[in-house]
Amino acid sequence: MLMRSRRFGFTLFQKNTETLYVTTTSTEQTRTSIMSQSGRKRPALVADKRYPAKKAAPKKPARTTTTKRKAAPKRRRSGGGGGPRKPRSIFMWPFVFIGWVLRMLWRLMWKGAVVTALIIGAAVFYFASTMPELNTMLDGRAKGSVTILDRYGEVYAWRGDQRGRTITTETVSPHLKNAVVATEDKRFYGHFGLSPRGIASAVKINLSEGRGPLSGHGGSTLTQQVAKLLCLGVPYDPDVWKTEAAYEADCRQGSLWRKMKEAIYAMALETKFTKDEILTIYMNRAYLGAGSFGFDAASQRYFAIPASELNPAQAAMLSGMLTAPSRFAPTNNLKRSQDRAATVLRLMNEQGYLSDKDTAQYQENPAVLSKAAKAQAGGYFADWIMGDLPAFLTRKTTEDVIIKTTLDPRIQKAAESAMAKIFDEKVSEGSKAQAAIVVMSADGAVRGLVGGRETRVTGAFNRATQAKRQTGSAFKPFVYAAALDMGYSWNDFVIDEPYCLNIPGSGEWCPKNYSKKFYGPVNFTEALAKSLNIPAVKVSEEVGREAVRSVASSFGIESDLAVGPALALGASDGTLLETTGAYAGILNGGSSVTPYGLTQLRLVGDRDPLMTQAGGIGERVISREAAAQLTYMMSRVIEEGTGTRARIEGIEIAGKTGTSQSARDAWFIAFTADYVMGIWMGYDDNTPLKGVTGGGLPAEMWREAMVNIQSQLVPTPLPMIRPDFVPQFDGRTMTSGDNQGFQGIPQTGGGGGGQSVGEAVEDALIGVLRSIFGQGN
Repeated sequence: MLMRSRRFGFTLFQKNTETLYVTTTSTEQTRTSIMSQSGRKRPALVADKRYPAKKAAPKKPARTTTTKRKAAPKRRRSGGGGGPRKPRSIFMWPFVFIGWVLRMLWRLMWKGAVVTALIIGAAVFYFASTMPELNTMLDGRAKGSVTILDRYGEVYAWRGDQRGRTITTETVSPHLKNAVVATEDKRFYGHFGLSPRGIASAVKINLSEGRGPLSGHGGSTLTQQVAKLLCLGVPYDPDVWKTEAAYEADCRQGSLWRKMKEAIYAMALETKFTKDEILTIYMNRAYLGAGSFGFDAASQRYFAIPASELNPAQAAMLSGMLTAPSRFAPTNNLKRSQDRAATVLRLMNEQGYLSDKDTAQYQENPAVLSKAAKAQAGGYFADWIMGDLPAFLTRKTTEDVIIKTTLDPRIQKAAESAMAKIFDEKVSEGSKAQAAIVVMSADGAVRGLVGGRETRVTGAFNRATQAKRQTGSAFKPFVYAAALDMGYSWNDFVIDEPYCLNIPGSGEWCPKNYSKKFYGPVNFTEALAKSLNIPAVKVSEEVGREAVRSVASSFGIESDLAVGPALALGASDGTLLETTGAYAGILNGGSSVTPYGLTQLRLVGDRDPLMTQAGGIGERVISREAAAQLTYMMSRVIEEGTGTRARIEGIEIAGKTGTSQSARDAWFIAFTADYVMGIWMGYDDNTPLKGVTGGGLPAEMWREAMVNIQSQLVPTPLPMIRPDFVPQFDGRTMTSGDNQGFQGIPQTGGGGGGQSVGEAVEDALIGVLRSIFGQGN
């Protein structure tokens, strides 16, 4: 090979691996040197031994020559020879420095990348190796669930952390699987746990909306969401966290360090499990509102069907809730939930999971709630049950519990509808007045309970069970019950006249009637029907306040009872539930009643119940004869007294109105042969009612509800006496005559019926004991 260079004045010849150089300073110098030699032969431009003899060929030092040439320093091509380097221009130094920095950065970057990759790999390996098996990761609840059934065995309320049956990608509806992937992570089956494209898109959206790059949209994959649901493998420990809410808040924090750990844990999940297994974890642990964890629990909660039977519309509604469970819950706003489901259906169509025809069909026919979910009835009832039972079986249970109750959904709906109608039609708009309703059977089984005007609530203040208010004249039946049980009669007389008592430490106290009038001689029945105060106080003082207190407390009024003469006028506080229960004792023939709502409690999967209850009737308080007379007296309240607004044609009703001091509380409690219902109205802050008494709006509300309750029942006579004459005043203040005209107690199915031999003996024995130990004891 031959190369020439005119610029530098040299010729290079190469043969095989041996190269010889002939170099001059320049072309012009060479030319001048040659011409200066006069007559002399032109020197050869190549070495004499360019072509060595063949005999020297074996000694050719190819390798040695090549090695020496490589070791020789290279000459600078920019110079004109082998002299000293030309100094760099001062303007070049910044560029040199920048180049050095860039080279240094590059070295640090690729070395750092290697180290980072090794650290990430080690972390992924650690998390993957310490992860538990799949089955143990499907239920992450810190507490168990409580499913509450009505008297017919139908679900009407849920409490605690609900979880349905374990589902997998094979057993769940394919529409649900497709809807989840389409909504949450359409590239789920193609990434390694992280989605760079999704992260970049999220950052772009966040910046365009004026937020930080990591604030708002996170670009999380479905696997990253599972990592967050698992709290990066850290289980809830009550000894470490003050509350479960604090633990959950820590799991969902969005710091940069947390997101980095979440990304590593997501890659570990991808290493440990298959895509379908990761999706299985997600479908069993995702929160879907109303205390539902997992899609099977949500499917049961909203549609009353298992997750395997979901159609595309239902699957889309559930999947649409994942971004904001409370906001898009169909029980919160059905229309908003349906609109969100329509968007999910469109996404399913765009990704090929649903045809155009099916998409249009299910968008036009969106999912609707089940009957139980739509009704949302019995929230106050469920709260009462949860608070009345041991906490370890309800509020703090770690097991899944099923409670069967006494609630009748038809009666519950009738009570809620009556309250809503009266407030809509009879109460001025903007009024802050409240009300409560309790309906129960004669044995104390609560069939309906409403604790306030807002019926679709959970954990709200329950005015039926928690509010203690003055009962007013609704307490008077217990005054007459004590007298009747001591031998007085429904037709005994008492004089309604000015009356005063000296109370030690308080001075003179003179009760007044609500009408400010005096009615002279009145029998017990008339006095109760007109709710006269003076006769009630006189009877109480005659039989003894302790006797009245004993009867009232034995009937179930557990609140502290007043010790003064105002006891007879309902100066004591009581709850609507316990007062209604006391009236149930009158209906059942004089036995005490403990209101109850539970009939059976068992754990999920167990056949044998842990707790059962068949009734709430306790010991006898007054005789059946006394109860029958009192029931008759209370029936006059409805027929001709203060409770006439509650009358229902063809149905016998007995009850009592009540209005507390300054009209702060209005009560109406009454019963038919089938049910007893109590109603309270008032303000939470004790503001006096305007123009409302117990015989007004509460009585009308009672009638509205009872008409619907009795509409499917055959009217039954009350268990009461039926006198055939009108008693006449014989000039005595108080009598205890022979009850002439008493026709006995009719046989009824409501707790009445003529006395049996055993009952007669029981009443006689009670009378003997009272004569020995004193009245009222």
